[in-house]
Amino acid sequence: MVLAPAVTLAQGASELKPPIAEKVHTEKPINGGLLVDDYGWLRERTNPRVKAYLEAENTYAEQATADEKPFAEALYKETLSHIKQTDESVPYRRNGYWYYSRTEEGKQYQVLCRKKGSLTAPEEVMLDVNQLAAGEKFMSLGSFEVSDDSNLLAFTTDNVGFRQYKLHVKDLRSGKMLPDTSERIDSLAWAADNKTLFYSTEDATTKRSNLVYRHALGTDAKSDPVVFDEKDERFDVYVDRTRDGKYLLMASSSHITSETRFLAANAPDGEWKVIEPRKDNVRYDVDEGNGVFYIKVNDTDPSYRLVTAPVATPGKANWTELIPARKETPIEDMDVFKSFYVVTERVKGLPVLRVISLDDKRSHTIDVPEPAYLLSAARNAEFDTGTYRYNYQSPITPASTFEYDVTKQTSKLLKQQEVPGGYDKSRYAVERVFVPATDGTGIPVTVVYRKDKFKRAENPLFVYGYGSYGITMPDTFSTSLLPLLDRGVVTTVTHIRGGGEMGEAWHDAGKMMTKRNTFTDFIDSTEGLLAKGYGKPGLVGIEGGSAGGLLMGAVTNMRPDLFKVVLCEVPFVDVMNTMLDASLPLTVSEYEEWGNPNQKAAFDYMLTYSPYDNVTKKAYPAILVQTSFDDSQVMYWEPSKYVAKLRALKTDQNPLVFFINMHGGHGGSSGRYDRIREQDRRYAFMLTQLGITQ
Repeated sequence: MVLAPAVTLAQGASELKPPIAEKVHTEKPINGGLLVDDYGWLRERTNPRVKAYLEAENTYAEQATADEKPFAEALYKETLSHIKQTDESVPYRRNGYWYYSRTEEGKQYQVLCRKKGSLTAPEEVMLDVNQLAAGEKFMSLGSFEVSDDSNLLAFTTDNVGFRQYKLHVKDLRSGKMLPDTSERIDSLAWAADNKTLFYSTEDATTKRSNLVYRHALGTDAKSDPVVFDEKDERFDVYVDRTRDGKYLLMASSSHITSETRFLAANAPDGEWKVIEPRKDNVRYDVDEGNGVFYIKVNDTDPSYRLVTAPVATPGKANWTELIPARKETPIEDMDVFKSFYVVTERVKGLPVLRVISLDDKRSHTIDVPEPAYLLSAARNAEFDTGTYRYNYQSPITPASTFEYDVTKQTSKLLKQQEVPGGYDKSRYAVERVFVPATDGTGIPVTVVYRKDKFKRAENPLFVYGYGSYGITMPDTFSTSLLPLLDRGVVTTVTHIRGGGEMGEAWHDAGKMMTKRNTFTDFIDSTEGLLAKGYGKPGLVGIEGGSAGGLLMGAVTNMRPDLFKVVLCEVPFVDVMNTMLDASLPLTVSEYEEWGNPNQKAAFDYMLTYSPYDNVTKKAYPAILVQTSFDDSQVMYWEPSKYVAKLRALKTDQNPLVFFINMHGGHGGSSGRYDRIREQDRRYAFMLTQLGITQ
């Protein structure tokens, strides 16, 4: 394989030349058509020339954006000025201990701590992730579970970025690490005997979590018995424990179907029993309290209903409906306690917490003050309690933790994120608007701006989107966005179809053979926002990552004229080649989200939007693409091929830069300061293209 010179380091910026990947024309006859893949050789991960090409892209990107580095550094310092770098979380109580995490200024990672009996007791450091990260280029803490007797800590770590976690067990009394370990752990849960640990592992190639093991402390994990083997390639399996500690749960699920097994936590050698056998297109989630299973299920409608079943006979024949399915009020989640339960519903795309008393069946909701917000359960570790903790924030209200008295129906603020640097909430506004899509569907959009900087139809507009997997894009507070707002940028999140904001039906309307709705919704949202005066035409920046990167690639191909600048992170842009390769991680399980291109109808439809396959000879906006060499979800070669094809075909002189984190994962760098730097580098690029340079 021959590559052109990696990069030309010229004396002047105008002479700087990007690396050019060799075009090797290949055609694959599939479903009566041809799939062209001119840059497939970039998949050769171990080829030294591939790595050299990626390093050349990094060199070019650094030099092409050299003039923006002082601006990026200024944004970084400005962002840090709004972060209380030495801080701690709200402590929660479990089995006689108060647990919390804290951060220290200058350190990248959290420290996990606890205090015995009261908050005035001496601090016990359970795990300092900064120490785990010493000498590593990446460190991510995965699962984290303390045994019932509070003596043992089981946790998992990834020191590469590929989301393959290793099991560790620490004796919290002595501080020593035990020899018990295993590889590729996805979930874990203790049994009640303080010596048995259940864990699920993923297949090394496909990254499908398919096996559940039972481990006895002090034994060789290589001899651990498999208690469940999930044979269906669409499914992943995970283990958990109910809040009251009485039962272990094993959930096996695909994108559209699920099945849950249970086992008494005090009988780890017992037989796992199925609650309700799997049925195609029926998903259910399970919680438990007082010997009763609470089951959220979509068997009658995509909006879900809530039923109960006795633990002794939990099958569908014995279900009792508590809350019927309501199309306009989807049920999203539930939390069960000794004397009450809490249901998270969605109303017009926003979360609502409904508290129901078990003795008198009375129901009431927790009030919130703003038109767009995030409202969710906080850490509620105790089953026998009269209070419920929840998190609240909005794009202008910092993250806050409240404790709700169920009897008095009153909320007490426990902590609100401190925002240094003179942040004044009253200077900003948040709005929730519905923008009509082409087919008349109203798309909810969250709009934020600084009041004294806003001039209708004059401001730069920033639009963020995702729209896949039924995932909801929360309306959260972000210190990283303050530098944009303070420079007059109107920031927005469009909650397009394919996401979960309006329930499962909203997801269904933007996946498989309706996936193009996701892209047209984003375009319609952007045009609608401009029409309402929230931005100035010609000054639109957009951003998305992962499946949101697919969104960026698709809408940029469809309407390159609409956007001035595009930020595209770890993008799933080579849809056809990836979904046709069943040996790749996640491919088979993803058929239920995107479609199976081995079927002609799906192939033809997916080919209409796959970003890599639809790059053509025309003018494109300024584009920054970022990926990670060790990304496990979207392989580095997808954006590499996409950028190579863009370079070969685009007819404009707008910048196209490609940053590759050679030691990062799907979320980029693992350290908090490094992630902020990456974000502010992207924002410096975008703001510069929007005419803002300081």
